[in-house]
Amino acid sequence: MNLTSYQSHYRMRIIDSLKDVEREIWDYLVSLQANPNPFLSYAFLHALHESGGASVTTGWRVCYLTLWDDHGLAAALPLYEKTHSYGEYVFDWAWAEAYQRNGLNYYPKLLSAIPFTPVTGSRLLARDTSARHALLNGLAGFRSDGNFSSTHILFSTQQEARLLHDAGYLIREGLQFHWKNQSYHDFEHFLSTLEQKKRKNIRAERRKVAEQGVTFQQIQGKNITEADWIFFKSCYDQTYLEHRSTPYLNLNFFLRIGTTMPEHLHLIVARKNGKAIASSLIVHNETTVFGRYWGALETVPCLHFVTAYYQAIEFCIENKIKNFEGGAQGEHKIARGFLPKKTYSAHHLSEPAFSDAVALFLQREKVGIEQYMNELYDHNPFKTGIDK
Repeated sequence: MNLTSYQSHYRMRIIDSLKDVEREIWDYLVSLQANPNPFLSYAFLHALHESGGASVTTGWRVCYLTLWDDHGLAAALPLYEKTHSYGEYVFDWAWAEAYQRNGLNYYPKLLSAIPFTPVTGSRLLARDTSARHALLNGLAGFRSDGNFSSTHILFSTQQEARLLHDAGYLIREGLQFHWKNQSYHDFEHFLSTLEQKKRKNIRAERRKVAEQGVTFQQIQGKNITEADWIFFKSCYDQTYLEHRSTPYLNLNFFLRIGTTMPEHLHLIVARKNGKAIASSLIVHNETTVFGRYWGALETVPCLHFVTAYYQAIEFCIENKIKNFEGGAQGEHKIARGFLPKKTYSAHHLSEPAFSDAVALFLQREKVGIEQYMNELYDHNPFKTGIDK
């Protein structure tokens, strides 16, 4: 399909596999974006597709929108045709039910996101402003040509959210909880900045775990063995079992990223009297640690907090990494030094009546989010005031 109706010097291609783009070309485009993260990399996305985690059989049909010119890849949008709303972390089930009650189909819909990964980042990957606007125009054309109820762009940057708002999208705000490294010397230095009660509680949690004979092994990505991945996967599966859910990712996925992007991976293994009982996998770059997956095969009080949070905080301090994104949800993180951070998603609904109804809902929701965020800041755990 040529993009002649938008900007004649771009050619649009819809690709159903990243095999159609060379890894170096894709990763170079990603590197041009503001604050790129490992989840946008060729290695991570390709592993999701090739392992079957995000594929046609699981309801994620790959239809990446790419723009090309005489200089190569000018822009790209990670895009999926979805037949459900699982694995997204921005919940639109009520919207789908409203469509159904009125005899309309909500699925298939178009979704731009990193599957199963609620991490903010660029979605409109572009070489320059001209290519980015052409990409948005191309998306509008693709949406109108297909039988899609809506288009959703999740966990975009605030700058992209403004651009999408100007293009007619509804903007939805959400909250996550992030930890900031204030140039701490060590974990005790971090604790010293907290209120006495919060500091005491964290020390007590760490002590309870240590008294059970639990120690921790830190494994850099390049040193993670297949046996380590197999053990980690058993922990990961256990988390889903306890929530009566089905794991999104399989062992093949973890083995793939272990081979193709080890420099961004770090595995924490908890051992009780020498026996491995729990693990947590973090993904990182030079500026941010992303807490991703955790699980335990044995119950030890406070083990989750120590393994998934405090060990990752220590990793940040030791490696002078500024940010730790602890994943979706989790008000309990406030007491452990995390603070609320807004997230943004953009939504375009083709039915005007539903678009108007959702717009009203989002206005009310935004007021609630703002009030909730203010309350959380009022109860932050630090001894001195914290700026938003």
